[in-house]
Amino acid sequence: MNNEFLTRDECTAMRGIAIIAIMLHNYCHFIGKIVKENEYQFFNAHNEGLWQVITHPDTLLPVHLLSYFGHYGVPVFLFLSGFGLVMKYERKMQEQVAAVPFIRYNYLKLLRMLIVCFTIFIMVDIMTPGRFQYHWYNVIAQLLMYINVLPTPDKIIWPGIYWFFGLMLELYIVYRLLLYRQKNWVVIALVAICWLLQVCCDPEGETLNRIRYNFMGGMLPFGAGILVGRYIDRFHCSMSRWLWAVVAVVVSALIFVMCFHYQSWLWIPILIIIGTIAIVKALPLKVMSLMVWFGGISAAMFVAHPIARKIFITVAWRQDIYDGLMLYVVATIALSWAVKKIIEQIPSPKL
Repeated sequence: MNNEFLTRDECTAMRGIAIIAIMLHNYCHFIGKIVKENEYQFFNAHNEGLWQVITHPDTLLPVHLLSYFGHYGVPVFLFLSGFGLVMKYERKMQEQVAAVPFIRYNYLKLLRMLIVCFTIFIMVDIMTPGRFQYHWYNVIAQLLMYINVLPTPDKIIWPGIYWFFGLMLELYIVYRLLLYRQKNWVVIALVAICWLLQVCCDPEGETLNRIRYNFMGGMLPFGAGILVGRYIDRFHCSMSRWLWAVVAVVVSALIFVMCFHYQSWLWIPILIIIGTIAIVKALPLKVMSLMVWFGGISAAMFVAHPIARKIFITVAWRQDIYDGLMLYVVATIALSWAVKKIIEQIPSPKL
């Protein structure tokens, strides 16, 4: 029993669960005829594929599910980012933070993670099959983190997961310029505007794709994190682990149902956050400790796993799917630990 709604360890464990989901997703959805996700656009064909593998399961069912649902680790990170900004800059820090130093600090914090693995990835990409055709202006756009706003982002961002850095920089800017210590209705209004923009889009269209590559697509979980951070003192947690487990099961069922309808699909990130909180609170202590450990290396794992994927995805392409997946997981964990040590040697930016 714990009366604190979200402890530091629980937040770290949520990061651990989120990064494991993202890491596995980004390997599984690269494999041939595996069911693809609805992340940036909503394709009925992907839902039909999911229904087909659910009703006719085979040995690859876990891979299908990880491919389809694993990307939902991203909203968890966005929620925790909004939550963390409030806890640091609105509750802990009393003095006002100027906009330019705030944006500069957070950009350099992101660049500190990106530059190490982007450099390594470029070298690995050149030496492995499927070399990407880089253009100098896209490399600059990636390092300056404005590549998300360019046309056809899904065709110019490589590795694809690094789109998240542009998204986070946008959200930092939006937070400091529009939401920092503003009334809660401002947060709610911005979330509503971003939701309405998506409601009006063609579910399979390029406009929705562009929106969801940028801050409008991540505003719902990010805004939820801000609001929870501001109201954290009003939440009380007195449920047992078994009740939290029931919540996790019920939420999982709702997520599955909602993923088949466009309008409900837009709200799945909120249920993902609730479900992840429920899972963390239901975990046995030993498993919780393991998730906290993964959460501690989540930033390094986020930037490092595309490198391991580029190498070991060829094993899956030869149809040794679970062999490749196991090698990928082991290599990613080891590489993430090493990358974390390298990043720690780079001086941290000062606010």
